[in-house]
Amino acid sequence: MFRNFTFAAILSAAVGSNPVAAQVAPATVLEIDLENQVSYNSDVFDVSKFATDPNLTTVVAGPRNFGIYVQVTDIVAVNGKPAKGTFVVRGQSINLSPTATPGQALADIVRPAAADYLFEIQQADGTQVGSIYAVGLSGGNSPVGAPFDLSNMAVVGGTGAYLGARGQLGGILYPGVAGGRTASITEDPANRRKNGGGRIRGVIHLIPMTRPEIAATASGPAIFHADFSPVTTARPARAGEIVVARATGLGPTRPGVNPGQPFPVDSLQQVNSPVEVLVAGRAAEVVNKLGWPGSVDTYRVDFRIPDGTPPGPVTIRLSAAWIAGPEVQITVQ
Repeated sequence: MFRNFTFAAILSAAVGSNPVAAQVAPATVLEIDLENQVSYNSDVFDVSKFATDPNLTTVVAGPRNFGIYVQVTDIVAVNGKPAKGTFVVRGQSINLSPTATPGQALADIVRPAAADYLFEIQQADGTQVGSIYAVGLSGGNSPVGAPFDLSNMAVVGGTGAYLGARGQLGGILYPGVAGGRTASITEDPANRRKNGGGRIRGVIHLIPMTRPEIAATASGPAIFHADFSPVTTARPARAGEIVVARATGLGPTRPGVNPGQPFPVDSLQQVNSPVEVLVAGRAAEVVNKLGWPGSVDTYRVDFRIPDGTPPGPVTIRLSAAWIAGPEVQITVQ
């Protein structure tokens, strides 16, 4: 159900022009909670035995080095908010060490494996948000200054809300909790959740190609009353009022349009990602989040000013797909 919405009202509102950011969007941090992590190791080479054992398994004697593994893990939360999805790793052990023992690879760093990582992230209701892809050397220590403890992975791209993203990726072990569980490649992955696995938190230092922003007008941020008159100091918003924001950078919509094409004027396009609005640091109720008909990369976000918001200047911050945009300021009476 959409409130305060008509196509005529939207199309008659002052859309204005949106300046194109000249710089790359600032970095953000995604903390992704992972559970039931199991690493299936290629410890036998009879393919007829792969994924056949319904029970818990242990790795039989395999190669001293250069072994291949596939890891599967559930995504359960992003930045503390419930989420779904799957984290998959494809890797090969290399066992780099400055003090290599027989079978290890002599090197100047400690890195157990080379791998590629894929996060397929969904909202809690199963709606696909996007994917993040990283490659590099896993295990060991993170680069100096990285916001995590494990691995040295480069984010090289993404899809959906994370299209074109880059950055770096690592992980943090939960205190007192083992990381992933190691299993034989003979173990049936259909029983992964029943058999259980490890827990870890993936930390992605993400530099998105774009970020959500509330557009600007000559009179201030593009935030409007229900009649599409702008929220200004002369006519401030009220606590409990539903206001309309014009925004950019919220990513794909459903059912979707081709990149660079305007949103249709005869149907609603829901923003595919979770959208959050903070008013003076408090979460606001988001009523609508949709593409602005007839426009390109312009969105309508209706949200309620929380009851009890104190009068005076307040900050508004918009986020989409857990990527936060810059703060703007409006006046509340």
